[in-house]
Amino acid sequence: MRLLVYSVSGCAAFVVLAALLTVRNQPPDSVRDLVTVTALVVTVALATVIKTPLRIRSTTLAFAWVETAIVIGLAVAPASWVILATGVGVGCGSVTRLAPIKTTFAVAKHTLVAGGSALVTLLFGGIWPPHEPLHILLLLGVVYLVAALLDDLLAMPVIALASGTPIARQFRTDLDLRVAGFAVRFLVAACTVLILRADPRLLLAVPPLVLSLHLAYSARIRTRTEQQAWQRLARTTDALNVVDLDQVLTTAVTEASELFSADEVEIELRDGGRTIRGNSTNIAYDGVAPQPSAVDGQVMPVALEGHDRTDDVGVLRLRFAGPVELSEREQYTLRTFASALCTAVRNAQAYAELARIAEDHAYAATHDALTGLSNRRHLLDEGSAQLTTRHADGVTALVLIDLNHFKEVNDTLGHGAGDRVLIQVAERLRDAANPDDLVARLGGDEFAVLLRGLPAPAVAAHRAEALLAALHDPLDLDGMRISVEASGGIAVAPATGGMAELLRRADVAMYQAKRAGQRVATYAPARDTADLSRLTLGGELPRAVADHEFTVNFQPIVDLASGEVIGAEALARWHHPTHGLIDPLRFLEAVERSGLLPAFAEAILDQALIAAGSWRDAGFDLPVSVNVSPRSLLDARFPGAVLARLRAHDLPPDRLVLELTETLTLSQLDVVDRVLSRLRDSGVRLALDDFGTGYSSLSLLSRIPVHELKIDRSFAGAMETAPEAAAVIRSTLDLGRSLDLTVVAEGVESEPQRRALWELGCAAGQGHLFARPLPAAALLATLQRGHGGRTGALAPALHDTGAVIRLPGRRTGRTRPAPPTATDARQP
Repeated sequence: MRLLVYSVSGCAAFVVLAALLTVRNQPPDSVRDLVTVTALVVTVALATVIKTPLRIRSTTLAFAWVETAIVIGLAVAPASWVILATGVGVGCGSVTRLAPIKTTFAVAKHTLVAGGSALVTLLFGGIWPPHEPLHILLLLGVVYLVAALLDDLLAMPVIALASGTPIARQFRTDLDLRVAGFAVRFLVAACTVLILRADPRLLLAVPPLVLSLHLAYSARIRTRTEQQAWQRLARTTDALNVVDLDQVLTTAVTEASELFSADEVEIELRDGGRTIRGNSTNIAYDGVAPQPSAVDGQVMPVALEGHDRTDDVGVLRLRFAGPVELSEREQYTLRTFASALCTAVRNAQAYAELARIAEDHAYAATHDALTGLSNRRHLLDEGSAQLTTRHADGVTALVLIDLNHFKEVNDTLGHGAGDRVLIQVAERLRDAANPDDLVARLGGDEFAVLLRGLPAPAVAAHRAEALLAALHDPLDLDGMRISVEASGGIAVAPATGGMAELLRRADVAMYQAKRAGQRVATYAPARDTADLSRLTLGGELPRAVADHEFTVNFQPIVDLASGEVIGAEALARWHHPTHGLIDPLRFLEAVERSGLLPAFAEAILDQALIAAGSWRDAGFDLPVSVNVSPRSLLDARFPGAVLARLRAHDLPPDRLVLELTETLTLSQLDVVDRVLSRLRDSGVRLALDDFGTGYSSLSLLSRIPVHELKIDRSFAGAMETAPEAAAVIRSTLDLGRSLDLTVVAEGVESEPQRRALWELGCAAGQGHLFARPLPAAALLATLQRGHGGRTGALAPALHDTGAVIRLPGRRTGRTRPAPPTATDARQP
């Protein structure tokens, strides 16, 4: 703005210089001329003083009658006299009332107006000054129009810069008032010139007329200004009628800056100490840390309180670069605005609190209070929504995770420690999950992870393994290191049934994992005991046991080197009168959950021992292996029942091998120790089935006094393509040799597998390569038929007779028809 002032001043200086050169050729040379010049100076000075003020921020501008005095002067005096008189008169009228820069601008602006008007009179040449009334009105109108336009063109940019308003908008502001003012002042100028032409003595009537018109015009401007202020206040209070606090404060700052023409507006809230500061164009600061304002000048604070002077929410500060005195109307407007702002802030804060409470309630309704994870309701809602778009987003799967032995933590360390364990487990699952996954706690020690957008169903198993691997490292609990073991069930979204069915299937898979001693299991319809047909079978169990519908098939266990049978495993079957032969996977879980387990176990054991006796009588003294349910080991009467059946069938205890699964938990081991010890002390052999698939293989092995290890069939099938499977087999064989245990490999399907296992040092195996499960009589016939002329053998030997010395820890399987060889050194 200073650059604009200096530019206008330079142009005015050029006009004054031209006027001075002209005055040298036409100086006032009489008393009358001196009186005329003096009258012009006085008139301009009075026109400067009699003006309508307008405050813009800390600057007060004024609309004066100077252009009227200039036009009248040009009608009665030479142009150069008028230009110089204008400069002197404006200077005299402003020097004691305005700042130096404002005085300089006022003198320069009006000097340029006088110069421009004088230039127009020169264009009229010999007809100026006019003498005829019509000429007076026409020519005077042209000159006054030029003067008015010059005055606006010079004043409006300065006002726009001072107020921060676009220049075009500033020109449009109060245009009607300015045009009306120019018209009134033109009429005054025309009347004055006509009066001077008619009778100079009538000039005495001009001052009262000018004063009356000035007061009327000033009143009109004040009325218009107040009307605009009230309209702006109404618009501002309407704009404050929002519920977002940020929007309320931003609107208040920008609108208050415009409403009160302040250089800066600042709002400080008492709740939280938040301060927001800015002007009509931008927000300069918004925060809680106090920072000094860039506007150094007068500050007008007003409390943000209601009409009843209560509930003070903060303070509103108007900042001005210079001294400012608000009018009575502005002070009232300020109080009204502060009250409206107080109400708006309170409403926004109340709404924010209600929104927070509603959000908390909504969050609490869908999330677990202890861990912060989603709860069952949220999982079902999100899962149902996901299943509706699964075709577009990829495969959806659910992993259900249940902690093992968690009850021991609560019972031993207390529920507070249990809660901390759950919190750490939740954190690990959340960290291991992908951003798109939904991790939920369903209750107790049960968690679920909804896997979304999978490229293929097989990926779910890898993701589930990663989730459970995150729980492998021990937890730190008050300085103690606690290991957390978990079982997981995987289910891929079904075609029907929705989220409830998906959750049910994952639960079935998790139970299957626990029963099989595996860390993770994938839902398999064939093993689902919850469908209607299985429930129907469960209801038929008592009749099946009573009618001896349960039978036993036997799969031989073979010496891998010689191909001779050294034992057999009993596998239960249900010969249903309607459904035919039913696989044990479909009924064993139902049997375990029913109260018929002891009767079922006794029936299977009886048939196994009868078969072993018939083989012995035929010359094949083979031990028979029988799978034992963990629930049977919790029955203190079980050892007595087993030994009684051995005595009844006249079989030595070492002819029976009881195969145990890895689903025995540490808490159960204390209970079953006595049962297992009695069986072992009585001579019954024990085997650990499916070794290597459970998470507690080694810990169980250190507690259970077994004689044999049976490597799970999955390792034999994968050893040719997966180095990890071969490594597990090798380590298991090394472990068996170090502990003097027999190691049997399950699932031997081909000769390359047999040879590879034998080369690794595995002595025994079973699988379809040798024979499928057969009834007892069929197996006896197979033994008698033999292979390659050798009875009791099911495969050719891998070596010549006498070329290999057997490793220790072999099953005892004596066959009378087999000729003695150098490899017959077996343990008793």
